[in-house]
Amino acid sequence: MDGSIARPRPLLALFLRLLAALALATMAMLVKLAGTRGAHLLEMIFWRQALAAMLIGIGLAAAGKLALLRTRRLGAHGRRAVSGTIGMLFTYGAVLLLPLAEATTLGFTAPIFAVLIALAMFGEKIGRYRMGAIAIGFTGVLVVMGPGLGEADEAITLAGVIVGLIAPFMVALISFQVQDLNTTESAWSIVFWFSALSAPVLALALPFVLGPHDSETWGIILAMALCGALAQVLLTLSLRFGSAAVVLLMDYTALLWASLYGVFIFDRAAPASLWLGAPLIVTAGLIIAWRERELARLKRR
Repeated sequence: MDGSIARPRPLLALFLRLLAALALATMAMLVKLAGTRGAHLLEMIFWRQALAAMLIGIGLAAAGKLALLRTRRLGAHGRRAVSGTIGMLFTYGAVLLLPLAEATTLGFTAPIFAVLIALAMFGEKIGRYRMGAIAIGFTGVLVVMGPGLGEADEAITLAGVIVGLIAPFMVALISFQVQDLNTTESAWSIVFWFSALSAPVLALALPFVLGPHDSETWGIILAMALCGALAQVLLTLSLRFGSAAVVLLMDYTALLWASLYGVFIFDRAAPASLWLGAPLIVTAGLIIAWRERELARLKRR
C-alpha cells in the first residue's frame, strides 16, 4: 500500500475481513490457552504489540519502504494507541473470563455500539430501523448470557459479561478512529504506530507480571502475537477498501471458529442459549448494515 486513500473495493474488503475474523478467532483461542498456562494478560498484550512493531519495521526496511511510516498525525496515532490498548485489555480479558464462543458472540454487538456512538458523539439521527436493531441486539445478549448468570453455567460471570460488552464498544470506537486515519495514512503506518507507541508503555508492567514459561507456552504466546499482528493489518486494510457497516458482517464467521475451538481445544460445546441469542445479535448487525447502506445511497442522490 503506497497511497493514503484507496478507492472502495467492497468484495476485497469483505474477503480481508473474513480472513481477519479467522485470525482473531485463532488469536482469542491462543490467548485463552496461554492464560491457562500462566501467562498474564499484560504480558500477552506487550508481546503482541512489540512483535508487531518489530516485524512491520523489519519487513518495510527490507523492502525499502520505510517511507510508508512517515506521518504528520502522531497525535491521532497516539489517541488510537490509547483506545486500542484499552480495547485489547477488555477484548483479551473477555476471552479469559468467558467461554470462547460467548466472548465472541458479545463481540458481535460492535455495530450496535457504533450506532450509539454516532448518536452520542456525532449527533446522528437514529430512526426506527436502527433503534429496533439495537433492541433486538440487546435482547440477544440477554438470551445468550441470562441463563449463564445463574447456577446453570458457572463459567459465565457478571464481571465477564461487563468486560465482554465493553470490548465491542471499544472496537466500534476504534473503527471510527481507523477510518479517519485511513484518509491520510498507509495501513502499515496505522498498525506500526499503534504497536510502537503502546509497547513501551506496556513494558513498564513487565517486571510485575512477567513469569517463567516453558517452551510450549512461549510458542503459544508467539503464535498469538503473530495472529494478532496479522489480524490488525487485515482489519485496517478492510476498513480502507470498505465501510465499517459492511465489513463488520464478516466478523460473524468468527463464531464458527470459536465454537470449533471451544469443542476441540477446551472441551466445551456452546450451550443452546447461545444458538438462540446469537441469531438475534447477528440480525441486529445485518439490519444496521442494511440501513447504513441505504442512508449512504440516499446521500449520493
